[in-house]
Amino acid sequence: MKKISDSHYLKFVFIISLLLFGSLPAEAQFPIGSNQNKEAETEEIPEDPLGRRTPRGTVKGFIDAMAGQNFNLAARYLNFPASITLEEDKEQIVQVLQRLFDQKGNLQPYHTISDDPNGKIDDGIDGNLEIIGNVNADNESIDIFLKQYDDEAGNPIWLFSSETVGAISSLSLRGSALIDEIMPSILKKYLWGGVPAGQWIVALVLIALSYFVSLLLISTIILLLKKLWKRTRETPISGIIKAIKLPVKLYAAVWIFVALSRNLELSIILRQKFSAITIIVGIAAFLILLWRLSDFIGKFSQEKMVLRGNPAGVSIVLFLQRAAKIGIVVFGIIAVLGAVGIDVTTGLAALGIGGIALALGAQKTIENFVGSVTLIADRPIRVGDFCRVGQITGHIEKIGIRSTQIRTLDRTVVSIPNGAFSSDTIENFAHRDKFRFITTLNFRYETSPDQLRFLLAELRKVLYAHPKVYEEPARIRFTGFAAHSLDIEIFAYLDAKDFNEFLEIREDLMLRMMDVVDRSGTEFAFPSQTIYFGKDQGLSKEKSAEAEAEVQNWKKEWEMPLPQFSREQIDALKNKSSYPPEGSSTSIKKSEV
Repeated sequence: MKKISDSHYLKFVFIISLLLFGSLPAEAQFPIGSNQNKEAETEEIPEDPLGRRTPRGTVKGFIDAMAGQNFNLAARYLNFPASITLEEDKEQIVQVLQRLFDQKGNLQPYHTISDDPNGKIDDGIDGNLEIIGNVNADNESIDIFLKQYDDEAGNPIWLFSSETVGAISSLSLRGSALIDEIMPSILKKYLWGGVPAGQWIVALVLIALSYFVSLLLISTIILLLKKLWKRTRETPISGIIKAIKLPVKLYAAVWIFVALSRNLELSIILRQKFSAITIIVGIAAFLILLWRLSDFIGKFSQEKMVLRGNPAGVSIVLFLQRAAKIGIVVFGIIAVLGAVGIDVTTGLAALGIGGIALALGAQKTIENFVGSVTLIADRPIRVGDFCRVGQITGHIEKIGIRSTQIRTLDRTVVSIPNGAFSSDTIENFAHRDKFRFITTLNFRYETSPDQLRFLLAELRKVLYAHPKVYEEPARIRFTGFAAHSLDIEIFAYLDAKDFNEFLEIREDLMLRMMDVVDRSGTEFAFPSQTIYFGKDQGLSKEKSAEAEAEVQNWKKEWEMPLPQFSREQIDALKNKSSYPPEGSSTSIKKSEV
């Protein structure tokens, strides 16, 4: 199974939390000014007794009038052409419109219809028109429009447009609705809320049937998926499927219920009453999905953190999980209130202002929390790492939600806020793959050129022969004439598991190099500021002669390893040195080999 890093889960959970919290104030802020302007504009307009000042009020009043079998009242929500003047004709058109809606017509749920006196201004149609649904008749679909007119007092009201009414008046209807043809007459005799009692019973049966069909359908799909895709039995795929199973069943049941109720041609009055319920169930399904995914991601991330020995990460995940759940609850309450027609603009505005005040007051706390999330997600350091942060050097002892603690070389503990920690330069010594060995050897000016050649060659042999020295870019070069010495620079990378082993290897190399210097016949330079009393033994003539003779022999045999060793010479020297050196307590005696 493909491994997924901790950082992906932490970032994902963190992003969800920010979106849930950040979106609420943003939504709250936009309507403030516009609502105040609208209130100012509509302040002097009196209320319409029939509630026709907004598109939603007109549709709701029309449905309520039909539910009460008051077709004369329902006709007052329509704007009839000048050719239609008789009350009987108007009531007949109202009944035709109701039957058209019943027979697979479509009417938008109340909460999606504008409750603004000016209607929707971003729906792509004329500003004084609102589309609220459609009906089907004579093999054609007719859009149902509301249009803004002036009442007797000259104030704006919304009515079914005269064009819509004219189109409906010319339509021919087929027989009665399908549900009326199959339902016993006894169940059509009694009306509940303007709808035959039988249709209420059918609606309840459809709810149970829709859920059963959804359960059967989703279970079958999951069963087939598990048989065709083996990864569905493994984590995290199995956990994701388990989390989405119930929400998908609820959402599918809603769609099945809506489709069945339309095809059975249930009354538009009944379907409108159930529209809010279906919307709420859909919202609930989405909230349950978010809640379950939050639980799954939180649990899975915590297990990963525990396995990797990261207790600070577990704390971060728990905090983010709780924050996400709070956001889900707040979002759910607002969405449900909006679905049932309750204006939440004022509450959102207060929530937005409160969120801004809270964010300003807790700015440093939020900064430190975001910094801790960054440290856990990107993992530039871990507990136990030796690092330098700014001017502070030491071992990481604890990574908390607010701060990180470092044990310095003086054995003191420094706490650095995570906001400052994550934004500072972090040098982590624990992550280096090689240890750098660099030093400069200073030799007396009495050293001859051949002695320097001897030193360069022999010192390189020490590096190439040592098993703990990387060949590239190991180098030893005569770098120049200093004020009091001839300088040779040594640079190489050492293979060591930690700093202590690096010190051991460096110590061994420097001791071997001192042996080479001793064999060369020269000595290390003394600073000229130092007054040295004593008889100077001078340079060893015998050793100097031997070194010079060996260099001359190299030249004669064309084997002088300057300016660099040949590939054959390097290969011949590979692992010639023993490490640890012979005589060391950690080396293997030859008698034991």
